[in-house]
Amino acid sequence: MNFPQSYEETIGWIVSLCPEPDKFAHTYAGITIWLLSASLTRKSLKSWLPVLVTALFEGANEYVDRVANGSWRWHDTLGDVAATLFWPFVITFLLRRSLIKTSG
Repeated sequence: MNFPQSYEETIGWIVSLCPEPDKFAHTYAGITIWLLSASLTRKSLKSWLPVLVTALFEGANEYVDRVANGSWRWHDTLGDVAATLFWPFVITFLLRRSLIKTSG
């Protein structure tokens, strides 16, 4: 078994633990990667760097999906990207615009 197939099986198992549809798993993953990347890089959630890291991880995930499936499935891919990046992007945007007040 090669990496893309093993990866797809592991992701399938993780998605099976989440509520339907799989977009919930993308939302959870996006927020988790965003928060972890902010913490590990010691950047504020106002910084675009954690959003960029999240986008890079999502891009890699979708590329592995493409390799495993043999072709792009654009409808699914675009939905996955939107679900993954929506909340990190929105919260970062709102923090940068000072529409969300933080203590300190």
